[in-house]
Amino acid sequence: MASTISAGTTSGTAIAIAGDTSGALSLQTNNGTTAVTIDTSANLQFNSGYGSVATAYGCRAWVNFNGTGTVAIRASGNVSSITDDGVGLYRINMTNAMPDTNFCLQGTGGGTTGGFLLRDNSDGLARTTSMVRINTASSGPADQDQAFINIAIFR
Repeated sequence: MASTISAGTTSGTAIAIAGDTSGALSLQTNNGTTAVTIDTSANLQFNSGYGSVATAYGCRAWVNFNGTGTVAIRASGNVSSITDDGVGLYRINMTNAMPDTNFCLQGTGGGTTGGFLLRDNSDGLARTTSMVRINTASSGPADQDQAFINIAIFR
């Protein structure tokens, strides 16, 4: 049963949709096309012009940091700290743990000579749900600190 509601902008108020007990919520455009859905498994799905509604896989953590000298986070989301474990070795510590260790790690960097290589778990320290260790290197491929390191974690 589709229900129509009107909501004000009252802060902190939950909106219940009368007559809908499915546990799912869909938002439609004026022509009746589904634009956004939260399904019964709490997956966010949306159509951004691709022709169908599909599950969105969001970035669960990200960080932009200086990896030279005293390591410092410039900006981040769900990253509590960076640990400098040696030349070109960094430990990224997450504020909120991932549901498991099957996340995807992507990164870019540079700011020193010799290019940029990013390696995940190159020294055998296994990732956990709240930490991943990365290794940055030059194209040599000698370990090398980098002035600009950008990491995104998806799950």
